[in-house]
Amino acid sequence: MRSRYTAFVLKDVDYLLQTWHETTRPKNLELDETVWKSLKVSVYLPLSETSARVKFAAKGADPEGRAFTLREDSRFVKENGRWYYVDGKFK
Repeated sequence: MRSRYTAFVLKDVDYLLQTWHETTRPKNLELDETVWKSLKVSVYLPLSETSARVKFAAKGADPEGRAFTLREDSRFVKENGRWYYVDGKFK
């Protein structure tokens, strides 16, 4: 989760796509001009050896400088020793 947040901060689209599970990965990803400020992981919930949920809040600002908080409950799966983002529910 933290590495994906860093990729959003750095606008590293290649890394985001590489760490997105193939069953839900978009063909293309265009990032907006959000400036990400912080990440707080509130829950890491292992469901099995190969699946987990992560609840987090990420603070950011839009291009006009308006602050906001994105809250998500994300699902991850582990395949071949590597974790992949599957999807998430925004709150």
